[in-house]
Amino acid sequence: MLYFDHSATTPIDPKVLALTQKVADTYFGNPSSIHQYGQKARTIIEKSRRQIADALGVKSRNILFTGGGSEANNMVLQNLLYNDKKHVITSSIEHPAILKVLKHLEKFGITYTAVPVDKFGMVNPSNIRSAVRKDTALISIMYANNEVGTIQPIAKIAEIAKNNNIFFHSDAVQTPGKIPLLINKLDIDLMSFSAHKFYGPKGVGFLYIRDGIKLYPIIIGGGQERKLRAGTENTPGISGLGLAMEMAVKSLPDIQIHLETLENYFKNKFFKIYPKAIYNGHPDLHLPGLISVTIPSITSDILLVNLDMRGIAVSSGSACSSGTVRPSEVLKAMHISHWNNIATLRISFGKDNTIEEVDRLIEALDEILKKYN
Repeated sequence: MLYFDHSATTPIDPKVLALTQKVADTYFGNPSSIHQYGQKARTIIEKSRRQIADALGVKSRNILFTGGGSEANNMVLQNLLYNDKKHVITSSIEHPAILKVLKHLEKFGITYTAVPVDKFGMVNPSNIRSAVRKDTALISIMYANNEVGTIQPIAKIAEIAKNNNIFFHSDAVQTPGKIPLLINKLDIDLMSFSAHKFYGPKGVGFLYIRDGIKLYPIIIGGGQERKLRAGTENTPGISGLGLAMEMAVKSLPDIQIHLETLENYFKNKFFKIYPKAIYNGHPDLHLPGLISVTIPSITSDILLVNLDMRGIAVSSGSACSSGTVRPSEVLKAMHISHWNNIATLRISFGKDNTIEEVDRLIEALDEILKKYN
């Protein structure tokens, strides 16, 4: 089996898995309990919080543990209900955990403007500036897109938010272990992360909250996470999250080069074999190792099934809304035609993929294309 769908999820790193198993076996106490079992579990949680903070160059108090990126996004957006200002600026290519939540919140008086993107999937900061209103409370723009990999002009957008006294949130789920995250050098107020995107466990993530930002809980009950997220903490998952983030930052230079090597190798070889193929996304400002490629004349469902029969896993877009192959909203927002939209694959390499595996992917695609053309 060959796995090339790391933008959907990553396999848990063996070191991370070993740690989560050890913590589950040994530190099973409730972190809110005052006895030794509870306090040992509490120590594990706070160690992870420090690991994440150190990796990102922020303070431990800035890290709030959640059940993943979608929950972190929901927490940010649902807090608008407590704000006097009710308008949000976002983009047309955000994850459903942003756009669907905003659509839902319209029932409660929240309004939003989804600014367009260009043919590369890039937001123009001037469009954000033009969308600012007196009642704009929040700008929420993803750091890098999960389908085409385009990295947004976050610094310029952050400057617009700051100059207009607007909170700025960024869904940064796709970024750890792929590009540097300079949180302390950017005026970002809130950022969402999810462990399973960088070789950590599923079902755990965190929200970065800048000092001075006041939030209200969306899960109410006990007083966990400084009374911001009720529920007994997932100690094993949190421990794995901390180690995974630490490893992602430490190994970033090597992994970044490795992913770029795999990406360039695939593009150089495949586009020579099939020159009709079209690369989607920004040619330079994109996540390494993520390739959105349109292969005209054959739909992605045929490609996906035939690759899967050969033991090769890729995708046609965002896995969080998969189950059926339908046109990508991201590609639609980039003004890609319907037929090219449904003929697009997303290939996302990981740290353990090899050149030999990429060759096998290209060979399989070549066989399938010859069969159907």
